[in-house]
Amino acid sequence: MKIHEFQAKVILENHGVPIQRGYSLTDENEIEETIKKVQNDFNTEAVVVKAQIHAGGRGKGGGVKFCNTYEKALESAKNILGMNLITHQTGEEGKIVNQLLITEALNIKKEFYFALMFDRSKNADVFIVSTEGGVDIEEVAEKTPDKIVKAWVKEDVYPLSNAIDTIVDSLGLSSFDEAKEIFRKIFECYTESDCNLLEINPLVLTEENKIIALDAKVDIDSNALFRQNLISTFHDKSEEDPLELKASEYGLNYIKLDGNVGCMVNGAGLAMATMDIIKHYGGEPANFLDVGGAANVETIKNGFKIILSDPNVKSILINIFGGIVRCDRVANGVIQAVKELNLNVGVVVRLQGTNASQAKKILDESDIDLISAETIDEAAKKAVGMVI
Repeated sequence: MKIHEFQAKVILENHGVPIQRGYSLTDENEIEETIKKVQNDFNTEAVVVKAQIHAGGRGKGGGVKFCNTYEKALESAKNILGMNLITHQTGEEGKIVNQLLITEALNIKKEFYFALMFDRSKNADVFIVSTEGGVDIEEVAEKTPDKIVKAWVKEDVYPLSNAIDTIVDSLGLSSFDEAKEIFRKIFECYTESDCNLLEINPLVLTEENKIIALDAKVDIDSNALFRQNLISTFHDKSEEDPLELKASEYGLNYIKLDGNVGCMVNGAGLAMATMDIIKHYGGEPANFLDVGGAANVETIKNGFKIILSDPNVKSILINIFGGIVRCDRVANGVIQAVKELNLNVGVVVRLQGTNASQAKKILDESDIDLISAETIDEAAKKAVGMVI
């Protein structure tokens, strides 16, 4: 689960990590009061107005403004709140800015890149740091990879103290007494908050020689939210794709993609394989949709509803493996759902497993305009053939 910058800073501050201080708001009527509060509480004339969306590149897109006067801050805040912010991560459709963070301005001496994540290749957590902060780390990796330093952490293999020594030295912060303790606190925040990613870009050294998290991007393991009482309240539904949100209400695992061949599959692995073979035959999947291991009439019907809510979908490929679930029941469910929903796109159905032959007979003998297939290759070719 992604969270906003201001929320990420809450959990960092709760773990004793110094942050760029500020206040968030959602209502235009709160702008004037919030700017004044930031100026008064943090003894600063200059402030920074930041759009709060779940996407990077906000500054380049015009969603972050340094303001050296109250009047400039007021103008910027009114312009940014409610704007459709387009960045390299939002795509052309952009995201509506529903929240702002107004912060103190800092006197910055040096900017660093900092991140913590899990490295599957080493089965260990990894610090990733660079002296080139405030820019896209991908750009640094491409042009000057030698400026990126990694240090791994794994109990009894890669000690945390060694990793912290490595990153402190590489960032030139050895002379700052608090540096090691700050990085230890950030690691504690990362582990105790069940983060998939904790990125601070930039982490800054101020003219007053203070190390401060200027920005923060955090992605939380959704499977761990049951034990994260505070973080679980940070879920912002307005930042989610409406179809993905609706699918979750149905208990379906759905991710919208850019293609036009809708997919309905049971099992995440089979779903990935189905998307791969659609691309192999020249098509583009419109979605990832896993209806689960016990597909029934209701889940199939809901799956159709979600897929057909995407206007780009021109055909649908159903690929179900009947293990626990019987294919003949799935076939009857598909027929019932198609009748009730009055589909206007082509549907290809491939059912394998328990009672697969009976299922194919049911589909072939139905009065519904469905195409049955025995192999995944055959099914993919037919589904793609409807749209190209």
